[in-house]
Amino acid sequence: MRVQSRTLRTNVTPSRALLVLAAHARARGLPPPAMLSGDWFGSRAVIAPSLEVSPGPVSWPAPVDAPHGVVGGGWFGYLSYDSADPSGRRGALPATAWGWTDHVLRWSASGTCHLESLDGGGPSVSTMESLLNSSPVAPSWTAGPLRRPLPSEHRDAVKACVHAIEAGELFQANICTRFTGSFAGSPAALFATGVSRLNPRRAAFLSGSWGSVVSFSPELFLARHGRSVLSTPIKGTLPRRGPADSGNAVLLRQSTKDVAENVMITDLVRNDLGRVCEVGSVTVPSLLRVRPAPGVWHLESTVSGVLGPSVSDAELLAATFPPGSVTGAPKIRAQDLIAELEPSGRGVYTGAIGLVSPAAGLELNVAIRTFEIADGSITLGVGGGITADSDPEAEWQECLHKAAPLEALLASKP
Repeated sequence: MRVQSRTLRTNVTPSRALLVLAAHARARGLPPPAMLSGDWFGSRAVIAPSLEVSPGPVSWPAPVDAPHGVVGGGWFGYLSYDSADPSGRRGALPATAWGWTDHVLRWSASGTCHLESLDGGGPSVSTMESLLNSSPVAPSWTAGPLRRPLPSEHRDAVKACVHAIEAGELFQANICTRFTGSFAGSPAALFATGVSRLNPRRAAFLSGSWGSVVSFSPELFLARHGRSVLSTPIKGTLPRRGPADSGNAVLLRQSTKDVAENVMITDLVRNDLGRVCEVGSVTVPSLLRVRPAPGVWHLESTVSGVLGPSVSDAELLAATFPPGSVTGAPKIRAQDLIAELEPSGRGVYTGAIGLVSPAAGLELNVAIRTFEIADGSITLGVGGGITADSDPEAEWQECLHKAAPLEALLASKP
């Protein structure tokens, strides 16, 4: 397979490019674009200009040699949490959905736009330059306020989880709830506006006849480049009172409860990767780093390893999915407890979204801070890690802090 990368003469931003491509696809009856934005494959953004994303599993591509940093194309898609839910529950969207593209637009970290392809696929440079430099009609959306469950429902679930921890059934579980509302208009416009305003590190947009996934995730689930693999679990949260706020960042790092959450999940991720990595290769190069995300501070750690020589992407996912940061420890008991305490399936929320490229490898986010849109409805999942020290009211407030920037975005105008 031949991989090609050509530089385009355009100053268009990735968010504007998404809107241009979405308008172009609508006008011609083509599938909509897909986009990854933030920090993906060492780049600022990767866009599939038109992508048929269909329900079903991914076909794992064989790796090919390519220049460093080049993506070329591959499978964009997601794995919902429901695809691994032991209760068998399902949300409104398909359990998995993927789409193959033989060409992408990639914005490098410096902002240069490249048209990349596998085996010469895709349009010419001049055609794509002309399209990107055109002026689309600005799309918009309307949405009703998100309806929340009764706070007492979430508090009761937290209390039950704490009792299970006190009984010695597990150490930690991630307990979540879902906010729902109405939505009309352009999911692509919602994503483009959110990327510009929230600046998320691991944002992703996918859309099809089945609905849309609009993710503003700050969290990396897996990055596999060659045989090197990386996971960056987030656990531990306090609200962030604007760009100048540093007080809660200090308090978060000093919080016994939040530090314990993160250390337990970091150890779980080490164990998951240890099942498929070479003996002695799994390390923790970064532990308990405080990082900003929209509306909150998070504690983040990084776990790395070297995959065994014959380990496939499918085997890597089988060992690690669902992400440890959104399940708990031990993972299997946490998943069973989640199914007992949460009243409905999670859908795509707390699954994983990203790209598998034969040229660049695999990168997937953790599908948090993620809207799911289908049939005129929009859903937002929120939750947090529960330990023996958890306070039910504080856990409910953490849900509200995480949701607040996304609720504000939904109520705004492009």
